[in-house]
Amino acid sequence: MRTIFSDHQLVQHYLDVEVALARVQAKLGIIPTEAADAISAKAVVDNVDFEQMRERTEIVGYPILPLVEQLSDWCDDGLGQFSHWGATTQDIMDSADVLQIREALSLIEADLVAISKVLAELAERHKSTAMAGRTHLQHALPVTFGYKCATWLSSIDRHLERLSELRPRVLVGQFSGAAGTLASLGDQGLAVQDALMDELGLGRPSITWHTMRDNFAEVTGLLAMVTGTLGKIGLDIMLMMQTELGEVLEPFVPGRGASSTMPQKRNPISSELLLAASKIVRQHHGIMLDALVQDHERATGPWHTEWHALPESFIVTAGALGQAHFMLAGLEVNTDAMSRNLGATGGLIVAEAVMMGLAPQLGRQIAHDVVYDCCRSQLDSGGSFLDALLAHPEISGVIGREQLEALVDPVNYLGAAPDMVDRYLAGHHHDS
Repeated sequence: MRTIFSDHQLVQHYLDVEVALARVQAKLGIIPTEAADAISAKAVVDNVDFEQMRERTEIVGYPILPLVEQLSDWCDDGLGQFSHWGATTQDIMDSADVLQIREALSLIEADLVAISKVLAELAERHKSTAMAGRTHLQHALPVTFGYKCATWLSSIDRHLERLSELRPRVLVGQFSGAAGTLASLGDQGLAVQDALMDELGLGRPSITWHTMRDNFAEVTGLLAMVTGTLGKIGLDIMLMMQTELGEVLEPFVPGRGASSTMPQKRNPISSELLLAASKIVRQHHGIMLDALVQDHERATGPWHTEWHALPESFIVTAGALGQAHFMLAGLEVNTDAMSRNLGATGGLIVAEAVMMGLAPQLGRQIAHDVVYDCCRSQLDSGGSFLDALLAHPEISGVIGREQLEALVDPVNYLGAAPDMVDRYLAGHHHDS
């Protein structure tokens, strides 16, 4: 990802757009064929004097004029003067950005598919692995670890759908001239635009988008959501890794997560990075949303913020995806700890199950009240929930010990969690 957004790759894309423009204009008879040939032969990034380009860009304010000046000098017989014919700086820069985005989205997609596959495997393997479900950080009801993984997976899969859906809107080139009207090319402007997009393999713009930037904001919106999902996964893993829980551990690598002063530490390094990435990319997306507000036909500053926010969003997202795949692919799942934690309240986690089991005999509200009394009694006395239930006369009069034992076993109250996993995985299409 860093290579895609490097200066060399970006400048090569500038040159790629200039070459494509020269080729299509030669085919349309707008510039000489020999000029297009000369431009095509010379327009390689290795020919660029980057120090000269830097100095001139500081003066001009944009990199395209300094680049075109060099390109013109590279071509013999003045043929380089036919480069950049009828184009404006933003045409070249926007189209180059789209070429970068096209490559970058392919990397994002590959990483999402890889993570999707790992999560599908975890969901299948642990669809019946009972653990405590938690709401407000407290024990709620039993769930399964596979169910938790499948919920993570569902978000990753939706991101893959979003990525596919946004491509036609985002992978659209730019070529509209100084004020967006292609006036400098007379009646051939739209023909050049169409041919250029075909040459670059990009979509044809329905109309100029020099100062309409919702397409790029949609890209960072996707990246913000992707890293947001990864941050949620990372937060769950971090909480489950706490010493008191120990339900999962990030992959063991000697020295990874170690403390400079506490030898016993095994910190959740990847999860921490996922959480940080979610915050960074979210802020960059805020900048991209701010850049939607641009003046007239060419912006006086908002456009410039994209030059930082867009590449950094992709780079941070790529890093987060790499960390997520490493962490999930090697995740150590401690099923014994999950079982131990599930039973930590002595059966209170399935108080709802007992209430619903008594409701047909006592009525729902009365069942709720007597089970609530037993919960308070168990918490006050420290005994078992089962004993508290058996000691309550209203309960013992309508249900036997064997039935109560079944009701207070958390493994018997997983609801449809395993079936939900099976149903989701049956429709899962990103596993290869």
